[in-house]
Amino acid sequence: MPQEHGRDAFEDRLSAALRDAGEGFETDRGALVTAGRVRGRRALLRRRTAVVGGVAGVALAGVGGALVLPADEPAGPTRPSVAAGGTPTAATAAYSGDDLLRELKARLPKGVTSQEEARGTHDRPGPTAALVFDDSAGAAAISLGVERLRPGSDRIRDVVKCPDENLTAYDDCVTDRLADGSLLRLYRGYEYPDRRADTRFWSADLVTAEGHHVTLSEWNSPAQKGAPVSRDEPPLTTAQLREIVGAGVWRQVADAIPEPRKPSAAPGAERPRAASGKAVADTLARLLPKKLNVVARGAQESEYAYVVVDDGRGASLVQVNVQHGMADVAGELHAGGETLPDGTRVATRQSPGEKGGSGVVMWTADTLRAGPDGFRVVISAFNTGDQNKDATRDAPALTMEQLRKIALSEEWDAL
Repeated sequence: MPQEHGRDAFEDRLSAALRDAGEGFETDRGALVTAGRVRGRRALLRRRTAVVGGVAGVALAGVGGALVLPADEPAGPTRPSVAAGGTPTAATAAYSGDDLLRELKARLPKGVTSQEEARGTHDRPGPTAALVFDDSAGAAAISLGVERLRPGSDRIRDVVKCPDENLTAYDDCVTDRLADGSLLRLYRGYEYPDRRADTRFWSADLVTAEGHHVTLSEWNSPAQKGAPVSRDEPPLTTAQLREIVGAGVWRQVADAIPEPRKPSAAPGAERPRAASGKAVADTLARLLPKKLNVVARGAQESEYAYVVVDDGRGASLVQVNVQHGMADVAGELHAGGETLPDGTRVATRQSPGEKGGSGVVMWTADTLRAGPDGFRVVISAFNTGDQNKDATRDAPALTMEQLRKIALSEEWDAL
């Protein structure tokens, strides 16, 4: 979009002044970030304990052709933005939620939209747009999100690799390396790993060489969860998903997202880093009884790993989560458990599996080390190699005592 150099200079000076003014306000951002992180990890753990249930964090990969993306589309906002504090600013490069909705709707096929919601580039936690779309074949939820990632980061690698087929059932996924160096992933699967209600989830994710990440998701239901299926498939074809996420406007939206401020830490304090999934997987493999034969293994980017073992009586899935900052949920997670002399809390559980497999049981040892860090190790074993499939043996390959011993191993403390 053509701009005058004088106006660019003015906007640059104004943006700098606003940032400087913002530095003068003091808030306990570190505490806010920490609280949000703990709540988010707690929810993530519940999903992982069901062995990566759902596809909210689906990562995909594959090979394919190339797609040349347009880079010269008009994308300017049409109204002044509103900063995160709620104060309207002068016309800047910011995009409002209405801007995102307008750009998304302009790229959808003919139909009627409703239940529209959106956030702009200066809203938290970031720009998104969501609506219900009906092309006369049934209402369908569609959502779009834009963020900026650090080029070369582990997060990008996690986005562009395929989900483990031992954990997530899906129909198809592929990643194309585009002519400009971007990666485009296309996924067709289900909202629920066990396909209950047959709610289909399709998505397209674009990650550019500069770190722009655009994700477009659709369902064959008017809501992601809790609504009946309204049509056989989501409304947008694979070609339409590719075209929409490839629109140049989303790159400009990503560029307009303000740089996050780094939370300040107390002098001498250093937040523990999340353990890598590979380190978790390697530690788990070392701690397994020698008689078990590992037939498959995998890990997420951080904190979670699994192995499938076979003792000659059938496959058995074993998974582990390693987390920091969980001290505030000790009463919730370890109520009725035991407390060891060093203050470590231990809870054990035997329960049905949490997915669609018939006759599946899950045996769990959940431990929380003493201390302010709240270091938690929780390990579960199943009487099947895949929770989405029926039980293949009477009991897991590991006993409750073996699970407890592995979870309490000092080797985890090195992570």
